[in-house]
Amino acid sequence: MNTQKMSDTEPRYVLHIAPLNRWERAVADGQGDYIDPSLEAERFIHCSTHEQVLIPANERFAGRDDLVLLLIDLELVPARTLFEDCYETGQPFPHIYGPIPVAAVVKVIPFPCHTNGTFSLPEILHER
Repeated sequence: MNTQKMSDTEPRYVLHIAPLNRWERAVADGQGDYIDPSLEAERFIHCSTHEQVLIPANERFAGRDDLVLLLIDLELVPARTLFEDCYETGQPFPHIYGPIPVAAVVKVIPFPCHTNGTFSLPEILHER
């Protein structure tokens, strides 16, 4: 696995694809953290840059209409974030090695699929 440490050239904001109900439970339970099942299974939470997010969306979530994008400010996440190429694709994806504080999620963006099951970048992310 190719691992890179976060540097000044890495983005401050990353995206995580989440089912809306899992996000709502994290907010409602009052614990202050969002925890994806991948944290226990793989020791990190998968994230993407806005340039990368359509790759996992269309490969792993095609047809899902219950998703949101969590826009995460990495400066508000105490867990370490590494940019890693776990699948030897040549693209290092951001992985957060711990829970994501609810307060670090600066925007929740609806992320429905099209009628054919594919995703497009939400308009708000084109403005970046």
